[in-house]
Amino acid sequence: MAVSDHENENATTTVGPESAGGHGYAGPTGTTSREPDEPSASPVRQTVRPGAPTMRALVKHHAGPELKFVPNHQLPCGSTGEPGVCGPNDVLVKVHRAGVCGTDRHIWEWDDWAAGRIPVGIVTGHEFVGVVEAVGDAVFQVKPGDRVSAEGHVSPGHDYNSLIGDAHVARNMRILGVDMDGIFADYAMIPQKNIWPVHADIPDNVAAIFDPYGNAVHTVMAADVSTKSVLVTGTGIIGLMAVTVAQACGASRIYATDTNPERRSLAMKLGAYAAFDPRPTEMGGEGDAWIERIKAETQGDGVDCLLEMSGAPPAIEQGFRAMRQGGTAALLGIPSRSFEFDLTDHVIFKGATVLGINGRRMWDTWFAMERLYLSGRVKLDDILTHVIPMDEFPQAFALMQSGEGIKVVLDVNGPTGHGPDPDAI
Repeated sequence: MAVSDHENENATTTVGPESAGGHGYAGPTGTTSREPDEPSASPVRQTVRPGAPTMRALVKHHAGPELKFVPNHQLPCGSTGEPGVCGPNDVLVKVHRAGVCGTDRHIWEWDDWAAGRIPVGIVTGHEFVGVVEAVGDAVFQVKPGDRVSAEGHVSPGHDYNSLIGDAHVARNMRILGVDMDGIFADYAMIPQKNIWPVHADIPDNVAAIFDPYGNAVHTVMAADVSTKSVLVTGTGIIGLMAVTVAQACGASRIYATDTNPERRSLAMKLGAYAAFDPRPTEMGGEGDAWIERIKAETQGDGVDCLLEMSGAPPAIEQGFRAMRQGGTAALLGIPSRSFEFDLTDHVIFKGATVLGINGRRMWDTWFAMERLYLSGRVKLDDILTHVIPMDEFPQAFALMQSGEGIKVVLDVNGPTGHGPDPDAI
Protein backbone atom coordinates (compact mmCIF):
# COMPACT_ATOMS: atom_id res chain seq x y z
CA MET A 1 0.00 0.00 0.00
CA ALA A 2 1.35 3.40 -0.88
CA VAL A 3 1.72 6.30 1.54
CA SER A 4 0.13 9.41 0.10
CA ASP A 5 2.11 12.65 0.09
CA HIS A 6 0.79 15.53 2.14
CA GLU A 7 1.51 19.20 1.95
CA ASN A 8 0.19 20.65 5.18
CA GLU A 9 -1.34 19.72 8.50
CA ASN A 10 -4.83 19.68 6.99
CA ALA A 11 -3.99 17.11 4.34
CA THR A 12 -6.05 13.93 4.17
CA THR A 13 -4.67 10.45 3.54
CA THR A 14 -7.01 7.99 1.87
CA VAL A 15 -7.36 4.32 2.53
CA GLY A 16 -8.90 2.34 -0.25
CA PRO A 17 -8.14 -0.32 -2.78
CA GLU A 18 -4.88 1.36 -3.85
CA SER A 19 -3.54 3.47 -1.00
CA ALA A 20 -3.05 3.77 2.72
CA GLY A 21 -1.22 6.35 4.69
CA GLY A 22 0.21 7.32 8.01
CA HIS A 23 3.40 7.52 9.91
CA GLY A 24 4.75 5.72 12.91
CA TYR A 25 7.73 3.81 14.18
CA ALA A 26 8.83 0.28 13.60
CA GLY A 27 11.87 -1.23 15.26
CA PRO A 28 14.65 -3.01 13.43
CA THR A 29 14.02 -6.48 12.07
CA GLY A 30 14.21 -9.14 14.75
CA THR A 31 13.28 -6.84 17.62
CA THR A 32 10.10 -5.76 19.30
CA SER A 33 10.51 -2.02 19.58
CA ARG A 34 8.22 0.14 21.63
CA GLU A 35 10.17 3.38 21.66
CA PRO A 36 8.62 6.44 19.99
CA ASP A 37 10.13 7.91 16.86
CA GLU A 38 10.39 11.63 16.23
CA PRO A 39 6.85 12.92 15.68
CA SER A 40 5.91 13.97 12.18
CA ALA A 41 5.87 17.69 11.61
CA SER A 42 2.58 17.41 9.72
CA PRO A 43 -0.06 15.21 11.32
CA VAL A 44 -2.12 13.24 8.84
CA ARG A 45 -5.74 12.35 9.37
CA GLN A 46 -6.58 8.92 8.04
CA THR A 47 -9.84 8.52 6.19
CA VAL A 48 -11.49 6.35 3.56
CA ARG A 49 -12.08 7.67 0.07
CA PRO A 50 -15.60 7.58 -1.41
CA GLY A 51 -16.24 4.18 -2.90
CA ALA A 52 -13.74 2.40 -0.66
CA PRO A 53 -14.35 -1.33 -0.34
CA THR A 54 -16.48 -3.07 2.20
CA MET A 55 -15.13 -6.18 3.90
CA ARG A 56 -15.95 -9.78 4.68
CA ALA A 57 -16.94 -10.44 8.30
CA LEU A 58 -18.41 -13.08 10.62
CA VAL A 59 -21.32 -11.52 12.48
CA LYS A 60 -23.51 -12.59 15.40
CA HIS A 61 -26.61 -12.01 13.33
CA HIS A 62 -29.30 -13.14 15.74
CA ALA A 63 -29.92 -14.18 19.35
CA GLY A 64 -29.28 -17.84 18.66
CA PRO A 65 -26.67 -20.36 17.56
CA GLU A 66 -24.05 -19.91 14.83
CA LEU A 67 -22.61 -16.91 13.00
CA LYS A 68 -23.34 -15.38 9.61
CA PHE A 69 -20.80 -14.71 6.88
CA VAL A 70 -21.38 -11.18 5.56
CA PRO A 71 -19.49 -10.50 2.32
CA ASN A 72 -20.11 -6.75 2.24
CA HIS A 73 -19.94 -5.55 5.83
CA GLN A 74 -19.01 -1.93 6.41
CA LEU A 75 -15.41 -1.20 7.40
CA PRO A 76 -14.71 -0.97 11.16
CA CYS A 77 -15.27 2.27 13.01
CA GLY A 78 -12.71 3.84 15.32
CA SER A 79 -13.04 6.77 17.66
CA THR A 80 -14.41 8.90 14.80
CA GLY A 81 -17.47 6.68 14.47
CA GLU A 82 -16.99 6.65 10.69
CA PRO A 83 -16.33 3.38 8.84
CA GLY A 84 -12.66 2.98 8.01
CA VAL A 85 -11.66 6.34 9.46
CA CYS A 86 -8.81 6.32 11.98
CA GLY A 87 -9.09 8.71 14.89
CA PRO A 88 -5.83 10.15 16.27
CA ASN A 89 -4.94 7.01 18.27
CA ASP A 90 -6.51 4.35 16.06
CA VAL A 91 -4.75 1.66 14.05
CA LEU A 92 -6.51 0.03 11.09
CA VAL A 93 -5.22 -3.53 10.70
CA LYS A 94 -5.69 -5.98 7.85
CA VAL A 95 -6.32 -9.33 9.53
CA HIS A 96 -4.41 -12.31 8.12
CA ARG A 97 -4.85 -15.14 10.64
CA ALA A 98 -7.36 -15.37 13.49
CA GLY A 99 -7.59 -17.86 16.34
CA VAL A 100 -10.93 -19.44 17.29
CA CYS A 101 -11.22 -19.76 21.07
CA GLY A 102 -13.56 -21.00 23.75
CA THR A 103 -15.24 -17.62 24.03
CA ASP A 104 -16.05 -17.77 20.31
CA ARG A 105 -17.52 -21.21 20.84
CA HIS A 106 -19.75 -19.87 23.63
CA ILE A 107 -20.94 -17.17 21.22
CA TRP A 108 -21.45 -19.71 18.41
CA GLU A 109 -23.49 -22.01 20.65
CA TRP A 110 -25.31 -19.08 22.31
CA ASP A 111 -25.21 -20.43 25.84
CA ASP A 112 -26.52 -18.54 28.87
CA TRP A 113 -23.32 -16.51 29.23
CA ALA A 114 -23.37 -15.41 25.59
CA ALA A 115 -27.08 -14.60 25.65
CA GLY A 116 -26.53 -12.32 28.63
CA ARG A 117 -23.40 -10.60 27.31
CA ILE A 118 -23.08 -10.48 23.51
CA PRO A 119 -24.83 -7.74 21.51
CA VAL A 120 -26.53 -9.01 18.35
CA GLY A 121 -24.91 -7.61 15.21
CA ILE A 122 -21.35 -7.60 16.53
CA VAL A 123 -18.34 -8.82 14.53
CA THR A 124 -16.88 -11.57 16.71
CA GLY A 125 -13.32 -12.82 17.33
CA HIS A 126 -10.39 -11.36 19.26
CA GLU A 127 -7.22 -13.41 18.52
CA PHE A 128 -5.26 -12.40 15.43
CA VAL A 129 -2.14 -11.42 13.58
CA GLY A 130 -2.26 -8.84 10.82
CA VAL A 131 -0.55 -5.99 9.05
CA VAL A 132 -1.08 -2.29 9.75
CA GLU A 133 -3.07 -0.67 6.96
CA ALA A 134 -3.35 2.88 8.29
CA VAL A 135 -2.77 4.86 11.47
CA GLY A 136 -4.10 8.00 13.12
CA ASP A 137 -2.30 11.29 13.64
CA ALA A 138 -0.95 10.47 17.10
CA VAL A 139 0.19 6.90 16.43
CA PHE A 140 3.95 6.55 16.86
CA GLN A 141 4.36 2.88 17.78
CA VAL A 142 3.71 1.32 14.37
CA LYS A 143 3.38 2.33 10.73
CA PRO A 144 1.60 0.87 7.69
CA GLY A 145 3.18 -2.43 6.70
CA ASP A 146 4.15 -3.51 10.23
CA ARG A 147 3.05 -6.93 11.49
CA VAL A 148 1.05 -6.72 14.72
CA SER A 149 -1.20 -8.50 17.15
CA ALA A 150 -3.14 -6.83 19.96
CA GLU A 151 -4.38 -7.09 23.53
CA GLY A 152 -8.10 -7.79 23.24
CA HIS A 153 -9.07 -6.15 26.55
CA VAL A 154 -9.56 -2.44 25.96
CA SER A 155 -9.36 -0.46 29.18
CA PRO A 156 -10.50 3.15 29.58
CA GLY A 157 -7.02 3.99 30.84
CA HIS A 158 -8.02 6.50 33.50
CA ASP A 159 -9.74 4.41 36.17
CA TYR A 160 -8.02 3.38 39.42
CA ASN A 161 -6.95 -0.10 38.28
CA SER A 162 -5.52 1.16 35.00
CA LEU A 163 -3.51 3.82 36.78
CA ILE A 164 -1.96 1.39 39.28
CA GLY A 165 -0.94 -1.17 36.66
CA ASP A 166 -3.96 -3.47 36.78
CA ALA A 167 -5.48 -2.45 33.45
CA HIS A 168 -6.39 -6.09 32.71
CA VAL A 169 -9.17 -5.79 35.32
CA ALA A 170 -10.08 -2.17 34.67
CA ARG A 171 -13.51 -0.84 35.41
CA ASN A 172 -15.67 -0.57 32.26
CA MET A 173 -13.34 -2.90 30.37
CA ARG A 174 -14.46 -3.72 26.84
CA ILE A 175 -13.33 -6.82 24.93
CA LEU A 176 -12.82 -7.13 21.19
CA GLY A 177 -15.43 -9.42 19.67
CA VAL A 178 -17.46 -9.43 22.88
CA ASP A 179 -18.42 -5.85 23.74
CA MET A 180 -17.22 -4.21 20.52
CA ASP A 181 -16.54 -5.29 16.95
CA GLY A 182 -13.78 -7.88 16.76
CA ILE A 183 -11.42 -9.39 14.25
CA PHE A 184 -13.23 -12.14 12.31
CA ALA A 185 -13.11 -9.82 9.33
CA ASP A 186 -10.76 -8.45 6.68
CA TYR A 187 -10.07 -5.35 8.79
CA ALA A 188 -10.16 -4.37 12.46
CA MET A 189 -9.79 -0.99 14.16
CA ILE A 190 -7.60 -1.20 17.28
CA PRO A 191 -6.58 1.52 19.75
CA GLN A 192 -2.84 2.22 19.59
CA LYS A 193 -2.43 1.41 23.29
CA ASN A 194 -3.56 -2.17 22.58
CA ILE A 195 -1.26 -2.87 19.63
CA TRP A 196 1.62 -5.33 20.04
CA PRO A 197 4.36 -5.36 17.35
CA VAL A 198 5.21 -8.98 16.54
CA HIS A 199 8.82 -10.14 16.78
CA ALA A 200 10.33 -11.14 13.43
CA ASP A 201 11.19 -14.65 14.68
CA ILE A 202 7.61 -15.55 15.61
CA PRO A 203 5.50 -17.33 12.94
CA ASP A 204 2.10 -15.97 11.94
CA ASN A 205 0.20 -18.92 13.43
CA VAL A 206 1.82 -18.41 16.81
CA ALA A 207 1.26 -14.65 16.79
CA ALA A 208 -2.40 -15.33 15.98
CA ILE A 209 -2.83 -17.28 19.25
CA PHE A 210 -0.94 -14.96 21.60
CA ASP A 211 -4.20 -14.21 23.41
CA PRO A 212 -4.84 -17.74 24.82
CA TYR A 213 -1.12 -18.39 25.17
CA GLY A 214 -1.03 -15.25 27.30
CA ASN A 215 -3.88 -16.59 29.45
CA ALA A 216 -1.74 -19.65 30.17
CA VAL A 217 1.38 -17.61 30.90
CA HIS A 218 -0.56 -15.27 33.22
CA THR A 219 -2.06 -18.20 35.13
CA VAL A 220 1.22 -20.07 35.51
CA MET A 221 3.23 -17.03 36.54
CA ALA A 222 0.60 -15.82 39.00
CA ALA A 223 0.79 -19.19 40.77
CA ASP A 224 4.61 -18.96 41.04
CA VAL A 225 5.15 -22.58 40.00
CA SER A 226 8.95 -22.70 39.93
CA THR A 227 10.22 -25.81 41.81
CA LYS A 228 6.63 -26.65 42.88
CA SER A 229 4.22 -29.49 42.17
CA VAL A 230 1.35 -28.44 39.91
CA LEU A 231 -2.07 -29.80 38.97
CA VAL A 232 -3.70 -28.59 35.74
CA THR A 233 -7.42 -29.41 35.73
CA GLY A 234 -8.72 -29.35 32.16
CA THR A 235 -6.38 -29.82 29.22
CA GLY A 236 -8.23 -27.92 26.58
CA ILE A 237 -6.38 -25.34 24.52
CA ILE A 238 -5.21 -23.16 27.40
CA GLY A 239 -4.76 -26.06 29.80
CA LEU A 240 -2.35 -27.73 27.38
CA MET A 241 -0.53 -24.45 26.96
CA ALA A 242 -0.35 -24.19 30.75
CA VAL A 243 1.37 -27.59 30.92
CA THR A 244 4.18 -26.60 28.57
CA VAL A 245 4.50 -23.14 30.12
CA ALA A 246 4.66 -24.61 33.65
CA GLN A 247 7.41 -26.95 32.54
CA ALA A 248 9.28 -24.03 30.92
CA CYS A 249 8.92 -22.05 34.16
CA GLY A 250 10.51 -24.78 36.27
CA ALA A 251 7.64 -26.69 37.88
CA SER A 252 9.05 -29.75 39.63
CA ARG A 253 6.21 -32.11 38.72
CA ILE A 254 3.05 -31.52 36.68
CA TYR A 255 -0.17 -33.53 36.92
CA ALA A 256 -3.16 -33.05 34.62
CA THR A 257 -6.77 -34.17 34.41
CA ASP A 258 -9.17 -34.36 31.49
CA THR A 259 -11.98 -36.61 30.31
CA ASN A 260 -10.52 -36.79 26.78
CA PRO A 261 -7.85 -39.49 26.37
CA GLU A 262 -6.15 -37.75 23.43
CA ARG A 263 -5.82 -34.56 25.46
CA ARG A 264 -4.36 -36.51 28.37
CA SER A 265 -1.80 -38.12 26.06
CA LEU A 266 -0.85 -34.75 24.63
CA ALA A 267 -0.48 -33.29 28.14
CA MET A 268 2.03 -36.05 28.88
CA LYS A 269 3.91 -35.28 25.66
CA LEU A 270 4.06 -31.61 26.62
CA GLY A 271 5.56 -32.29 30.04
CA ALA A 272 2.96 -33.70 32.45
CA TYR A 273 4.30 -36.41 34.75
CA ALA A 274 0.87 -38.10 34.88
CA ALA A 275 -2.59 -37.41 33.46
CA PHE A 276 -5.83 -38.78 34.89
CA ASP A 277 -9.45 -39.32 33.85
CA PRO A 278 -11.33 -37.63 36.73
CA ARG A 279 -14.75 -39.10 35.96
CA PRO A 280 -16.47 -41.51 38.37
CA THR A 281 -15.47 -45.15 38.01
CA GLU A 282 -18.95 -46.07 36.78
CA MET A 283 -18.36 -43.73 33.83
CA GLY A 284 -14.99 -45.28 33.04
CA GLY A 285 -12.88 -42.78 34.97
CA GLU A 286 -10.57 -43.15 37.96
CA GLY A 287 -12.94 -41.72 40.55
CA ASP A 288 -10.95 -40.18 43.41
CA ALA A 289 -8.08 -42.66 43.20
CA TRP A 290 -5.94 -40.15 41.30
CA ILE A 291 -6.25 -37.66 44.18
CA GLU A 292 -4.91 -40.27 46.59
CA ARG A 293 -2.07 -41.06 44.21
CA ILE A 294 -1.07 -37.39 43.99
CA LYS A 295 -1.09 -37.11 47.77
CA ALA A 296 0.99 -40.26 48.09
CA GLU A 297 3.56 -38.75 45.72
CA THR A 298 3.63 -35.38 47.51
CA GLN A 299 4.43 -36.48 51.08
CA GLY A 300 0.75 -36.99 51.79
CA ASP A 301 -0.06 -33.29 51.31
CA GLY A 302 -1.21 -32.65 47.75
CA VAL A 303 0.08 -30.33 45.06
CA ASP A 304 1.49 -26.88 45.80
CA CYS A 305 -0.37 -25.19 42.95
CA LEU A 306 -3.73 -25.77 41.27
CA LEU A 307 -4.19 -24.30 37.79
CA GLU A 308 -7.92 -24.62 37.12
CA MET A 309 -8.55 -24.27 33.39
CA SER A 310 -11.82 -26.15 32.81
CA GLY A 311 -14.54 -24.18 34.57
CA ALA A 312 -16.24 -27.52 35.29
CA PRO A 313 -17.66 -27.64 38.85
CA PRO A 314 -16.52 -31.24 39.53
CA ALA A 315 -13.00 -30.41 38.35
CA ILE A 316 -12.84 -27.33 40.57
CA GLU A 317 -13.95 -29.31 43.62
CA GLN A 318 -11.52 -32.15 42.89
CA GLY A 319 -8.69 -29.71 42.27
CA PHE A 320 -9.07 -28.10 45.67
CA ARG A 321 -9.16 -31.51 47.33
CA ALA A 322 -5.93 -32.46 45.55
CA MET A 323 -4.18 -29.25 46.67
CA ARG A 324 -2.25 -29.12 49.94
CA GLN A 325 -3.04 -26.97 52.97
CA GLY A 326 -1.77 -23.47 52.27
CA GLY A 327 -1.56 -24.12 48.53
CA THR A 328 -2.22 -21.65 45.75
CA ALA A 329 -5.13 -22.00 43.31
CA ALA A 330 -5.13 -19.92 40.12
CA LEU A 331 -8.56 -20.09 38.48
CA LEU A 332 -8.96 -19.26 34.78
CA GLY A 333 -11.78 -21.60 33.74
CA ILE A 334 -15.25 -20.04 33.61
CA PRO A 335 -18.19 -22.14 34.87
CA SER A 336 -21.23 -21.99 32.60
CA ARG A 337 -23.54 -21.80 35.63
CA SER A 338 -23.53 -21.10 39.36
CA PHE A 339 -22.77 -24.06 41.63
CA GLU A 340 -22.30 -24.97 45.28
CA PHE A 341 -18.75 -24.93 46.62
CA ASP A 342 -17.46 -25.74 50.12
CA LEU A 343 -15.65 -22.49 50.88
CA THR A 344 -15.11 -23.48 54.50
CA ASP A 345 -13.14 -26.68 53.87
CA HIS A 346 -11.53 -25.85 50.54
CA VAL A 347 -10.42 -22.27 51.17
CA ILE A 348 -10.81 -20.98 54.73
CA PHE A 349 -9.69 -23.97 56.80
CA LYS A 350 -7.20 -24.95 54.11
CA GLY A 351 -5.59 -21.51 54.27
CA ALA A 352 -5.57 -21.44 50.48
CA THR A 353 -4.51 -18.51 48.35
CA VAL A 354 -7.08 -18.18 45.55
CA LEU A 355 -6.29 -16.09 42.47
CA GLY A 356 -8.87 -15.12 39.87
CA ILE A 357 -7.11 -14.88 36.50
CA ASN A 358 -8.57 -12.60 33.87
CA GLY A 359 -6.87 -12.00 30.53
CA ARG A 360 -3.23 -10.96 30.49
CA ARG A 361 -1.37 -8.37 32.52
CA MET A 362 -0.52 -5.37 30.37
CA TRP A 363 2.17 -5.62 29.47
CA ASP A 364 4.08 -7.90 31.84
CA THR A 365 2.46 -11.04 30.45
CA TRP A 366 3.15 -10.09 26.84
CA PHE A 367 6.86 -9.62 27.41
CA ALA A 368 6.99 -12.89 29.34
CA MET A 369 5.20 -14.92 26.69
CA GLU A 370 7.34 -13.49 23.90
CA ARG A 371 10.56 -14.30 25.78
CA LEU A 372 9.37 -17.79 26.71
CA TYR A 373 8.48 -18.61 23.12
CA LEU A 374 11.76 -17.24 21.75
CA SER A 375 13.67 -19.29 24.34
CA GLY A 376 12.48 -22.45 22.60
CA ARG A 377 11.21 -23.99 25.85
CA VAL A 378 7.49 -23.63 25.12
CA LYS A 379 6.06 -26.23 22.72
CA LEU A 380 2.94 -25.20 20.81
CA ASP A 381 3.22 -27.22 17.59
CA ASP A 382 0.96 -30.10 18.69
CA ILE A 383 -1.66 -27.72 20.10
CA LEU A 384 -2.35 -25.84 16.86
CA THR A 385 -4.06 -28.54 14.82
CA HIS A 386 -5.97 -26.85 11.98
CA VAL A 387 -5.83 -23.79 9.72
CA ILE A 388 -9.21 -23.30 7.99
CA PRO A 389 -10.18 -20.70 5.33
CA MET A 390 -12.47 -18.08 6.85
CA ASP A 391 -15.34 -18.85 4.46
CA GLU A 392 -15.32 -22.43 5.80
CA PHE A 393 -15.82 -21.21 9.38
CA PRO A 394 -18.58 -23.74 10.26
CA GLN A 395 -15.94 -26.47 9.93
CA ALA A 396 -13.72 -24.65 12.43
CA PHE A 397 -16.45 -24.69 15.06
CA ALA A 398 -17.40 -28.30 14.26
CA LEU A 399 -13.77 -29.34 14.84
CA MET A 400 -13.81 -27.63 18.22
CA GLN A 401 -17.15 -29.12 19.25
CA SER A 402 -16.15 -32.65 18.26
CA GLY A 403 -12.83 -32.42 20.06
CA GLU A 404 -10.97 -33.34 16.87
CA GLY A 405 -9.50 -29.86 16.69
CA ILE A 406 -7.58 -28.37 19.57
CA LYS A 407 -6.48 -24.92 18.47
CA VAL A 408 -8.09 -23.88 15.19
CA VAL A 409 -6.96 -20.83 13.24
CA LEU A 410 -8.94 -19.10 10.49
CA ASP A 411 -6.99 -18.07 7.41
CA VAL A 412 -8.50 -14.68 6.63
CA ASN A 413 -6.06 -13.12 4.16
CA GLY A 414 -3.19 -15.61 3.91
CA PRO A 415 0.32 -15.18 5.31
CA THR A 416 1.44 -11.71 6.36
CA GLY A 417 4.67 -12.00 4.40
CA HIS A 418 6.66 -11.40 7.61
CA GLY A 419 8.57 -13.72 9.90
CA PRO A 420 9.40 -17.42 9.51
CA ASP A 421 7.50 -20.00 7.48
CA PRO A 422 3.86 -18.85 7.75
CA ASP A 423 2.66 -22.37 8.48
CA ALA A 424 5.35 -23.08 11.08
CA ILE A 425 4.86 -23.15 14.82
